[in-house]
Amino acid sequence: MGFSAFILSLLIVISTGYPSLVTSKNGELNSLMDLKLNLDPHNRFLTSWTVSGYPCDGSFEGVACNDMGQVANISLQGKGLTGKMSPAIAGLKHLTGLYLHFNSLTGEIPKELSNLTELVDLYLNVNSFSGHIPPELGNMPALQVLQLCYNQISGSIPTELSSLKKLSVLALQSNQLTGAIPASLGDSETLIRLDLSFNHLFGSIPAKLAEAPNLQVFDVRNNTLSGNVPPGLNRLLQGFQFKNNLALCGVGFPSLRSCRDLDHTNLIEPKTDIPETANVNLNCSQTYCSKSSKSRRGYYAVGIILVSIVSTVMGFFLFSHYRRRKQKLGSSIDHFSNSVKTMNTTMVETTTQRRKNGSPLINLEYSNGWDPLADGRLSLHVFSQEAMKRYRFNLLEIETATQYFAEKNLLGKGKFSATFKGVLRDGSVVAIKSITKASCRSEEAEFANGLNLMTSLRHDNLVRFRGFCCSRGRGECFLIYDFIQNGSLLRYLDLKADDVRVLEWSARVAIVRGIAKGIEYLHTNSVNKPSLVHQNISAEKILIDHHTKKPLLADLGLHKLLTNDAVYSSLKARAAMGYLAPEYTNTGRFTEKSDIYAFGILVFQILSGKLQPGACSKRLHELIDGNLCGKYLENEAERIAEMALNCTRENPDERMSINEIVKELDSCCSCSSSAV
Repeated sequence: MGFSAFILSLLIVISTGYPSLVTSKNGELNSLMDLKLNLDPHNRFLTSWTVSGYPCDGSFEGVACNDMGQVANISLQGKGLTGKMSPAIAGLKHLTGLYLHFNSLTGEIPKELSNLTELVDLYLNVNSFSGHIPPELGNMPALQVLQLCYNQISGSIPTELSSLKKLSVLALQSNQLTGAIPASLGDSETLIRLDLSFNHLFGSIPAKLAEAPNLQVFDVRNNTLSGNVPPGLNRLLQGFQFKNNLALCGVGFPSLRSCRDLDHTNLIEPKTDIPETANVNLNCSQTYCSKSSKSRRGYYAVGIILVSIVSTVMGFFLFSHYRRRKQKLGSSIDHFSNSVKTMNTTMVETTTQRRKNGSPLINLEYSNGWDPLADGRLSLHVFSQEAMKRYRFNLLEIETATQYFAEKNLLGKGKFSATFKGVLRDGSVVAIKSITKASCRSEEAEFANGLNLMTSLRHDNLVRFRGFCCSRGRGECFLIYDFIQNGSLLRYLDLKADDVRVLEWSARVAIVRGIAKGIEYLHTNSVNKPSLVHQNISAEKILIDHHTKKPLLADLGLHKLLTNDAVYSSLKARAAMGYLAPEYTNTGRFTEKSDIYAFGILVFQILSGKLQPGACSKRLHELIDGNLCGKYLENEAERIAEMALNCTRENPDERMSINEIVKELDSCCSCSSSAV
């Protein structure tokens, strides 16, 4: 056989023995184009999705691919989409995350979603989907988060959902669901949050749900549930919400009456179980039960029980329905099918009401969501339970705070991160830094230890770290800090004399002292934290509070989360600004003395008011910012300048320690407040 014939035969074998990669990619492209046609019928928002494009080159908005070049993530939340979801979604077989929430999508949820066997996160909440929940969704082995809340979905909760062995979040609140709560949901060993509030569910609360081992949040407010509340739900404390279910009774819940205190002619005896299935056949019309059921009282005791239950429940249903209409569901919440804006507002109000006194981290959206890197569960032993509840945010809170990462909220963008301004539900303003997966450390233990370290840092001269949220589906980790209104020290350098931001001498001294105290805290080893080298001290990393006299060091411990490439990418800029200690070129290491060197450069900048002072060889009057017009304490300025000079010695052993610096500043700067 000739060489050409051999090659031809080989190509034939390859093409017939294996699926063509091109065919596979074309199949996904076709699915995406069909999906676009339905989601965005007027081609207003997904114009980047073109038949001649390639979904994995970054040109398709909201589309991300895995390492095999297969579509793995679609993030189109809050895009204004007004169409429907196409069954063609089933063609994206390697999809792990689908985020279509906060749009205005209508129609039914396609049962073809069940073909996405690798899907982990399904977010369809805050739309106008109608119809029933497809029972086929119970056939999705990888599904961990199912968010269908704030739609117009009707029918009962499919018992098939209990087959989702990895499900951690089931959010169905604010729909039009009827029927009973499936008892089989209590068999789930992974379920953490179950929200069924603001629906029309009736029947009892299944005793099995109290036995779900990992359940933390169970919300059934504003339904028409009745009967005895399982005492085991007491363990959830504030995580169990049940208001506005007037026929509920039980022991151990302060706001509930004892079942014996209720009229037993209308309500079931406490010891009798109410059916715990979503498919109860009550043989009732809308307002009454058939007489044939009652005529068999002597033979079918269960029939009597069911008739009594339904008669009572329906009465409460009518009362509750009237109450909802009068009170707008008790909290200005309706099914808001009118607009995304109304949906967004209502969502925030509901979240605020539900967790008014709770931790912002109690609502877990991703079972492993804050671990965007490792395939296995991240070792959480490095965090205490208190730290986890205090610092762990969820993706929905981050998206809501930033208005879905709106351009107007973008504070800055770099090679590996972007920072957004946000407002949390308690009204506090924060800065949210997003870091791409590629820039995060891949070793989960190191990553977790870095986060744990950041939660341990507390000092008046450090920017407060509020928490974190990492999303495997989005491929990002978010760090939440207090927002500092006045920005960084850069805003106060290189100013003209008439600029209102020119700092007085006392403010400059206070800033130098504050920075030194913050560094001293970092460099000091204690019971609560190890000593830490900042590695990136610069004017950009010094934020100024609204009094302009209190500096706050930012990006503390960030290098513990980033890859070496991401850390080194900032070195060029730092070297250009003079912050990089000369010994780094030989050792490649950051030490406490390299922090001291950067601090010395920073002091020269504060004294001179210039980003590039070049001041080491100048006389004092040439060094001090001319915008002060001589209004400074000369002796004090001379001692601070000498200290800065000692901090920037070429030999690191000749530099002052941070403790010596703080003592020097405390002794020489006691009169700064009296400067004219």
